[in-house]
Amino acid sequence: MTINRILSRCMVAAATLLPATALAQNVESNLQSEFAKKAIDSGAQREYVPTKENLEARKEFEKKRFGIFIHWGFYSMPGQGEWVLTRSNVPFDEYVELASGFYPSKFDAKEWIDLFKEAGAKYMVFTTRHHDGFSMFDSKYTDYDIVDATPFKRDVLKELADECHKQDFGLNLYYSHVDWYRDDYPTGWSAGEYPNLKKHDDVPYEPYFNFMNNQLTELLTNYGKIGGIWFDGVFDHRRDSMDWHFPEQFDLVHKLQPECLIANNHHRQIQYGEDFQIFERDLPGENKSGFGTAGGVSELPLETCQQIVNGSWGYHVNKMNCKSPAELIGTLVATAGKGANLLLNIGPRPNGSIPGPAAESLRGLGKWLDKYGETIYETDKGDVSGSWGSSTRKGDRLFVHITRRPGDELYLPLYCKVKSAKLFIDGTPVKFDQWKHGVQLQLPEATEGEPVMVLELLTAAK
Repeated sequence: MTINRILSRCMVAAATLLPATALAQNVESNLQSEFAKKAIDSGAQREYVPTKENLEARKEFEKKRFGIFIHWGFYSMPGQGEWVLTRSNVPFDEYVELASGFYPSKFDAKEWIDLFKEAGAKYMVFTTRHHDGFSMFDSKYTDYDIVDATPFKRDVLKELADECHKQDFGLNLYYSHVDWYRDDYPTGWSAGEYPNLKKHDDVPYEPYFNFMNNQLTELLTNYGKIGGIWFDGVFDHRRDSMDWHFPEQFDLVHKLQPECLIANNHHRQIQYGEDFQIFERDLPGENKSGFGTAGGVSELPLETCQQIVNGSWGYHVNKMNCKSPAELIGTLVATAGKGANLLLNIGPRPNGSIPGPAAESLRGLGKWLDKYGETIYETDKGDVSGSWGSSTRKGDRLFVHITRRPGDELYLPLYCKVKSAKLFIDGTPVKFDQWKHGVQLQLPEATEGEPVMVLELLTAAK
């Protein structure tokens, strides 16, 4: 029995002795310390100095504030989400055979980008390869890709890249470090958790590492300008001693495209080579998802990824109750108020179309952004937030987004002088009283059909 499996069984046994919350905190604390140590060891004697192009790209990334996340692969065919192979215990060989029937006849790159722009998004993140190892692009390093393994025979990433560049729409790429398909991927936590996955202990890491780097070279060479690489998969080896060699890999990315930003979805402190910080289903500094227990909030650009339907990233036929436009607006407002971008996830159908409910919610969000986008795009973190909503700032203008009206008055603990206050949409003056440590606003009547009341305060220096 390997040391990894012994540790895993010990952790399971401990679960019967400790309360769940305490166990989770202890385990997470230990994993954080171990990950930090491994990252420091791996990046020893290195100092990451981003290029001028990279620093400029960070500034541009922060201005965008809203992007679309796409989880899509042949795993959409059963309509049970992106982890259907493991969570439904599908026989591995039968799962792989699904690829031979994947034919997204309604996929249209222009329709996708037109919809995303109508929604007010400024960029997208496309899953080039998820944990099942299937590549959604034409790769010469594997036949397990959309061109070679499916009857569709089209490189959907190339079509998306061409359309993004044509419409000046940002393109970022998701790439999983986990691979449940390849025999040269070192067995991780998931193979011990799910009995239908391949298990190949004690294989050397170098062949798989070289494979990933070869694919990353393809992605950063064959598809034009890529805004960022969104890595995922540390969870699979955070309980053992495997060194992913992230510094070498990240150096390769930055060498190929210096302005390409890197983030790694590890839920830990920022490590060597990373250019922005990810928060999965959480606002920066919060921990409602269970993934935000460590790392804090860095000074790097921030991005929070959220689902348009709760409980699934990939297409799930039983989970089509999409968040309403009002809910999406509230999420975007709260995220921008934290100084972060919102990356809103959609799982396209197996035929390549965007589910109708998701498209309608996106259009509703876009209509709101047509009127209020100035209070979101190119803004900084706001001065205040609360149960009533949040704020964003642009120079001496503070935009107050009220998503839950507290009554006829709203007190804001501001430490700057307020010179004037008005409704953003039409300039109607808003009465206020300036106090030493804040301002009391007399709220006007709510406008019918407007899910958020937006006030604009002209202030002295923050």
